[in-house]
Amino acid sequence: MDERVRSITWDGESLVLLDQTRLPGEVLLEEQRTVEQVRESIRMLKVRGAPAIGVAGAYGLVVAMREKGDLPRDLFLEELGRHATYLDSSRPTAVNLGWALRRVLRKAGESRAATGTELLQVIRTAAEEIHAEDIELCRRIGEVGLPLVTEGIGILTHCNAGRLATSEYGTATAPLYLAHERGIPFRVYSDESRPLLQGSRLTAWELQQAGIDVWTITDNMAASMMQEGLVQMVIVGTDRVAANGDVANKIGTLGVAILARYYEIPFYVACPSSTVDLATPRGADIVIEERDEEEVTHFGARRTAPEGIKVRNPAFDVTPHSLVTGIITDRGMIHEPYGENLRRVFGP
Repeated sequence: MDERVRSITWDGESLVLLDQTRLPGEVLLEEQRTVEQVRESIRMLKVRGAPAIGVAGAYGLVVAMREKGDLPRDLFLEELGRHATYLDSSRPTAVNLGWALRRVLRKAGESRAATGTELLQVIRTAAEEIHAEDIELCRRIGEVGLPLVTEGIGILTHCNAGRLATSEYGTATAPLYLAHERGIPFRVYSDESRPLLQGSRLTAWELQQAGIDVWTITDNMAASMMQEGLVQMVIVGTDRVAANGDVANKIGTLGVAILARYYEIPFYVACPSSTVDLATPRGADIVIEERDEEEVTHFGARRTAPEGIKVRNPAFDVTPHSLVTGIITDRGMIHEPYGENLRRVFGP
C-alpha cells in the first residue's frame, strides 16, 4: 500500500499521523510528540475512523508515558490511568477508543512488571498488538464481504470507512480493495458527506489512488442514483454497534438506509469486533457527539449561513437494525436476529 495513504505509522518509538484535514490538497505527516498533541489530533479529526482512533489512542498512552520510566509501578499505573481518561474524553461516540485504552490499562495492571521501565515495554507491546490486529481484522472483513462485490455492481458508500479510517484496508472498503486486487470490475459512488466532506475528500481520494472506479456525488444525489438503477448495494462503516444491532455512523447514514429500503437495495454495515458494544443495549443509549457550529455555518473558510443563526451539528446518527441487511465483521456475516446473533458471536 502507498505509504501516503497510511493513517498511522509507528516505528517502535515515534508515532506519525497523516493529517486528514489537509487532504486531498496536501499530504502532511505529523510526528506526535506529546499526549496533548495526540488528543488534539483525535479531537480535530486529523486521525479519524473508529478503528484508527483506537490505535492512535493506544499509542498515545505510550507517547504519554515514554519519559516516565523512572516511576515506581504504582505511580506509573496511576499516571497511565489519568492519561487514559484524558484521551478518552476527546471523542465520545466511537467505542474503539475507550476499548483500546482499557485494553492497554488492563495489560499493564495484569502484568508482573515491577518498574516503570518494564511497564513502558508492556504498554508499547499492547499498543503494537492492537495495531497489528486491526490490520488483520480489516483483511478478514474484506474476505467476508468479498462475495458481495460482483462484476459490474454499483456500490454506494457514505463518509470514510477506508484505509484512512483504519490501519489498513478499511472496513466498508476492505471488500472493495480485495475485489479490485482480483480484477473484478465495479464502480463506487462516494457520498460527499457534509459537513466535513469525508466522502469526497478522503474516500474518493484513496479509492482513486488505488485505481478503483469511483464517482463523487453530493449527499442529496443518493436517491436519484438509486432511482436511475446505478446502485445495487450500500456498504458503510460504523463507530458503534449496539447489542440489538442498531448502528451509529456518520450523520446522513440513516437517510441512506431509508432510501435503500425504499428502493429495495441491500444495506450492509462493516466493522471489526472491537466496534460491537454489547454493553450498550440499543442505539438510543449511544452518546452522540455534537460538534462546532462553524462546520455547518461555513463551507471552507467562507460563511454560508446568517450570523447568529441557531445550529445543530450532530456528528453521527443511529440507523435501526431493522434497516440493516447484514453486518460484515471479521468473525463472519451477522444477520437478524441481531440481538441473539451478536451475543452468540461476540459474547463472553
